[in-house]
Amino acid sequence: MLGVLYAALGAFTFALNNVAMRRGVVTGSVLQGMALTVPIGGLSFLVMTIAFGKLHELLVFPMAALTWLACQGVVHFVIGRYCNYKSNQLMGVNLTAPVVQLQVPFAMMLAVVMLHEKFTVLQAIGSALMLGGSFITQGNAGTGNRKASAPSTAAAPVPKPVFQPRVFSGTIFGLGAAMCYGSSPLMARQAFLDAPDISTAAGGCLAYTAATLFFLLILFKPGSSADIKSMKRENLPWFLSSAVLVAISQAFVYASLAVAPLMVVTPILQLSLVFRLFLSQLINRDHEVMNTAVVIGAFTAVTGSILVSLDTEKLTTSLDLPLSLADFLSYRLAGH
Repeated sequence: MLGVLYAALGAFTFALNNVAMRRGVVTGSVLQGMALTVPIGGLSFLVMTIAFGKLHELLVFPMAALTWLACQGVVHFVIGRYCNYKSNQLMGVNLTAPVVQLQVPFAMMLAVVMLHEKFTVLQAIGSALMLGGSFITQGNAGTGNRKASAPSTAAAPVPKPVFQPRVFSGTIFGLGAAMCYGSSPLMARQAFLDAPDISTAAGGCLAYTAATLFFLLILFKPGSSADIKSMKRENLPWFLSSAVLVAISQAFVYASLAVAPLMVVTPILQLSLVFRLFLSQLINRDHEVMNTAVVIGAFTAVTGSILVSLDTEKLTTSLDLPLSLADFLSYRLAGH
């Protein structure tokens, strides 16, 4: 239960982080956001490590665990985050979230192949629902909220949508984020299996250190420094709040992975999709696509996440399903 609670809190703070970042990149750039979120995230983890009295653990990580955490930091905090923020910028949080949601089937595939975790028919149905939810939202991306207009006249122009999403390029970046986010929990989980007595705060600090060092290499690209220096003052609070929130979110994720299996933690984290849906309406109403299809797609994807996260045998027993149906849902398609 503790792992479930940590994962749920991680989902909420991750959703709030995405909504804050979305507001920042409306008039700012993705690189500007990352220039704050990556190093500030590392600083936040360092503060948590010191506060928990675990600073000495930074020097005793086994090499295998250190390698896994370094890879996880680069893949999740730099590559995956860039793809996620860019997708948010191109088509908004509401359309991006169901695409990034596909990290769950990708994570499950890796968990089955590398950790030999089981994959049942029920989980396959859940994965199909998540895919379906993504397709529903993308297929109706052009019918968003529209600005209120004055009484129409013959010469009055047709009102344009408040936000025009760039669905194709946004989906490509969203899929990139899904692959990175789907693989990074496996790396973190493996790191804590190699170092079971090490605190998650210290692990996050090391992962963020690797990510920050890698991000510094990006600054050598011509124009990168000028882009970051041109940040508008109005965007600074959104980027700063996103930086702190994403660090808190990742702390909850690490804590959940340290005490619960990957196949339980990853789907629960996808509840962030529902949180994002409502938070975006509160904060970014004029910069998002919101229609019936988005809502249906989001809840379809969340339903799939719940089915994936449930223990098939316990579910069939508690519902007292007919033996034939229980056997069908419990049939292992993969895993040991």
